[in-house]
Amino acid sequence: MIRVAFLVFIAVAFFALPSMAATKVKLDGHSLTIEEVLSVSKGEAEVEITAEAMKQVEAGFAVIMEAALQGKPVYGLTTGVGWNKDKPVFEEKNGKRVLSEELLTRSKEFNLLSLRAHGGGVGPDLPADVVRAAMLIRLNTFLSGIPGVQPAVVNQYRDFLNKKITPVVPSRGSVGEADITIASHIGLAMVGEWQVDYKGKRIAAADALKEAGLSPIEPVGKDFLSMLSTNAVAAGQAVLAVEEAKNYVDKAIAVFGLTLEGLNGNVAPFLKATTEIRPFPGMLKASQAILDVLNGSYLWQPAEGRPLQDPLSFRTMGYALGNVLEAIEEANNALIIQINSTDDNPAVIPGATTIERADSKYVSNYLVKGEQNGAIYPTANFDMLPVVARIERLSQALARLSQNIVMQTIRFENPNITGLSRFLASEENTLGHAFGAIQKPLVELYAENEQLAMPVSMAGFALAGNIEDTFVNSLLAIRNLEKITDNMYHISSIQMLHTAQAIDLRGKVRLANKTKALYDGYRKVVPFVSLDRIYTSDFAKGYEFLKSYTVK
Repeated sequence: MIRVAFLVFIAVAFFALPSMAATKVKLDGHSLTIEEVLSVSKGEAEVEITAEAMKQVEAGFAVIMEAALQGKPVYGLTTGVGWNKDKPVFEEKNGKRVLSEELLTRSKEFNLLSLRAHGGGVGPDLPADVVRAAMLIRLNTFLSGIPGVQPAVVNQYRDFLNKKITPVVPSRGSVGEADITIASHIGLAMVGEWQVDYKGKRIAAADALKEAGLSPIEPVGKDFLSMLSTNAVAAGQAVLAVEEAKNYVDKAIAVFGLTLEGLNGNVAPFLKATTEIRPFPGMLKASQAILDVLNGSYLWQPAEGRPLQDPLSFRTMGYALGNVLEAIEEANNALIIQINSTDDNPAVIPGATTIERADSKYVSNYLVKGEQNGAIYPTANFDMLPVVARIERLSQALARLSQNIVMQTIRFENPNITGLSRFLASEENTLGHAFGAIQKPLVELYAENEQLAMPVSMAGFALAGNIEDTFVNSLLAIRNLEKITDNMYHISSIQMLHTAQAIDLRGKVRLANKTKALYDGYRKVVPFVSLDRIYTSDFAKGYEFLKSYTVK
């Protein structure tokens, strides 16, 4: 009994360890990584804020307050709140000039009303990992001090992440120049309104705050604007979408290696001797990856019936895959800048004492000099075009890759190309269609990818009295990327059905180590097709297999 009790104690202690010694991500406003976003989004890490970063937050907020004291226009504080010019902005307290309590009260009311007025999204709701990624990115960009929020806002974002309180955020309703009607729901939850997911339940934000031992924040000044006028939601969703595309391509390279073995194809188009003649970086990288996957394959030895030239969809696979690899790299490079830079308008520059054009009285007016020096500039940094353009390029690259894969798969119907039976029929399947009919879903999936890859960043209408007359539709572009990637898994599942069948029909051929592992894993869930059967479940099983498969 003593031994059992001891083991129970050890087990309880063990399971308590993760919360006591959780991985920490230290945020300083400028060095957040893609890997850290992924870790926090999954709830695998907690966040800390460096002391220096908090000083920047305090300094930025102080500039906002100082500007208001000097009568400079500060939206949400001295303008936009219905404050009349004949009312005093400040009052004396203990011999010190401070902002009027009445003004602060009206600012808080205006902040709350503004959050509510911008809460207008359309479902379905975003997944929890996207919302957590968005909160982390916004928290990180707060830390430059440029948004000008009060420290209480920053602490609330941190606490929501660490206590795993996830606001319910709709997925649609933004034209992409800051996701104001989407991100507002995060701010609403932090003031104790709207809904959140907490401890496996969807409950009122006010109840979750109380249960977690937190208090609703009282936004003031430009707090509300910084909480809702941000592209952090799009950036968080984009980080996860690009990562999923990257995961898919890693598997697609292995699937293509197996497909080339199923074809009895030619490795020459991927050799350094041929690729370095025209050294496009992505193509070189993809070609080398294909060669690595085929290490140990029978394709390196002579084989009867192997043609000198394969169909173009096989030969150009280094270019198709390389195009995707380059697009992923470009998207991640843009996202690194995005998640470590604030997109606020206006931008608060704490500590600024000089101006870029000292000869310009107009520009000099942006300076704030007082107990806290700084500057407040209008900006265009909310424009998400640098990221969206690269997301759209990645979507186009994946759609182009899907064309290669669909063409490769359909080529398996032709005995003149494969040297195998028509439609990959087994010897027993003398009366059936084999794979003759199931090319149609491939073509539909490709057609949908082609449609989804069309740019959406130029579509829109002028809004807000014709002032907001640009749009990039970032969330729509990212959703299109997500759908294309998902379609790619379905396409590759059908490709795997053909490829594995071709391998079996060839008899005993030596597969490469990586392709054999892929083949063996697939055959555990989808068996050889001896006679015609319903293929729908095979497609689904192949899809799930590839989604969970890791290339060793």
